[in-house]
Amino acid sequence: MATYAIGDIQGCYKSFKQLLEEINFKPKRDTLWLAGDLVNRGNGSLDVLRYVADLGDSSKQVLGNHDFHLLAAAEGIRKLRSSDTLEEVIKAPDASELLNWLSQQPLLYQDENLGFVMAHAGIPPIWSLAKAKLLAAEVEQQLSLTPRYTFLSKVFGNEPLCWQDDLEGEDRYRAIINYFTRMRFCKSDGTLDFANKHEASRAPNGHRPWFHYPSKVLKEAAIVFGHWAALEGRTGVKHIHALDTGCVWGNYLTAMRLEDHKKFQVAAVKKDLV
Repeated sequence: MATYAIGDIQGCYKSFKQLLEEINFKPKRDTLWLAGDLVNRGNGSLDVLRYVADLGDSSKQVLGNHDFHLLAAAEGIRKLRSSDTLEEVIKAPDASELLNWLSQQPLLYQDENLGFVMAHAGIPPIWSLAKAKLLAAEVEQQLSLTPRYTFLSKVFGNEPLCWQDDLEGEDRYRAIINYFTRMRFCKSDGTLDFANKHEASRAPNGHRPWFHYPSKVLKEAAIVFGHWAALEGRTGVKHIHALDTGCVWGNYLTAMRLEDHKKFQVAAVKKDLV
């Protein structure tokens, strides 16, 4: 019995299945943690969603920014971009079931026994784990109880750039989603920068990678996250593990066994790439 955390799949279904073969994944024995961005840019988003949804409790996943983009595009809130590969999902006969399932996935997942917590882009240094869990739950509740169109039509955008405890309504939900799904560089007070996707050493003036600040979370749990392919799987910080290694860009798909931190990789399968 083992638990494997896997970085951004982004529709790279064949690479994903190849990685599962590499780790000898057995659904009745093992558990997957998927760090968000299940879909988009790769050719197999529909296959990924169907496979993961069928795994049931054998897979734990969090929402990423591309997953939110799919949910919004399916509602007609966001237009598909030329680089998107989501039309097949939206037009699928089982689209409604898959999108309902996707919308029920959390922003944050923790296993206290394993001592790990997962969020797509990470957890900002200004939040404790308890606070992060409460804020994630606020959005998860809204997404499950509010009609998707009503909720998603108000939560895309960059503002506010910095968290304040007195934020309310759509500004509050938008900020929470952005921290969990889009964060890379920030200031010490949590102010985000969305313009830069470079490697950690190329931080914009006054900013640092979020994991270069002292983390309140590490007192209770190690962090696994995806989202930032330019890191190439390296943070340089003990107990903060980057898992997006750019499979959709032709690089690698990575899994880490949480019990012993051993990593496994497969090269991107060319048929997955647009």
